[in-house]
Amino acid sequence: MPVITTNDLKNGMTLELENELYQIVEFQHVKPGKGHAFVRTTLRGLQNGVVVDRTFRAGEKVERAI
Repeated sequence: MPVITTNDLKNGMTLELENELYQIVEFQHVKPGKGHAFVRTTLRGLQNGVVVDRTFRAGEKVERAI
């Protein structure tokens, strides 16, 4: 599976996290005035339909599922 950074995330992409597939419902790149940037995402599990909120550091690598 190709590895991408969290800076490349788009709505509708499918990711493999912890051996499960998740589709990005919404993402927001946050750059606070103090501290490091991060990416807030809302993910929907493709196997069970559960919706989770997950925060990644900016530039963190994730696996994209095709």
